[in-house]
Amino acid sequence: MNAYFHRQIQLWGEEIQQNLQKREIAIIGCGGLGCSLGIALGSSGIGTIHLIDFDKVEVHNIHRQIAFTKEDVGAYKCEALAKTIESRSDFVTTKPFIGDFEAFTQTGIIPDLIIDATDNLPVRATIDTFAKSVQRPWLYGSVEAFHGQVCFFEESDFSAFNISDKAPAGIAAPIVMFIASLQANLALRYLAGLAIQKDLLYYLYFDNAGELITQKFKMPKK
Repeated sequence: MNAYFHRQIQLWGEEIQQNLQKREIAIIGCGGLGCSLGIALGSSGIGTIHLIDFDKVEVHNIHRQIAFTKEDVGAYKCEALAKTIESRSDFVTTKPFIGDFEAFTQTGIIPDLIIDATDNLPVRATIDTFAKSVQRPWLYGSVEAFHGQVCFFEESDFSAFNISDKAPAGIAAPIVMFIASLQANLALRYLAGLAIQKDLLYYLYFDNAGELITQKFKMPKK
């Protein structure tokens, strides 16, 4: 373990790294965000990662869903992602779940942190309701075009969003990795016991001149 996590152990010591092995998370959605999250957190030493998705890999997914190759077309995304994560690290157990989030909630599993990697507002509202019912925080993330949003929800309420079934428009591949990286950093800091800003919405986008803009909004409580 010390050799694999040498750089992280330099950052926060062996005790925190060992404690990460005891942590359990659920990533809801194994597409663009889910792939980057799974690779980042699986390689960081999180002990157990549940991967929830019912879709299969299609060729148009591959450009932004970095865990997949052309050979994965037709495979269930959660299973293909699990294979990639475990191929990179001996210190993580992946548990793919073929089904939707509501079905996963019926398993009785209550992870330490739930991470949204969907592209569906109604599902995110369901995640928020479930997370509050089991007193667990969750991490929201969304991407579209050249912009994205991230928020670590604990006390604030997701109903501040206008819940609709609007599908996202086109997406640039790098913004997916960018937003997933921000989610992963917040998740890792939280699971390691480090300070993070909770209930704060980060909105990041590139304007028409190509400048990266970051805005922050305090989310309201119910």
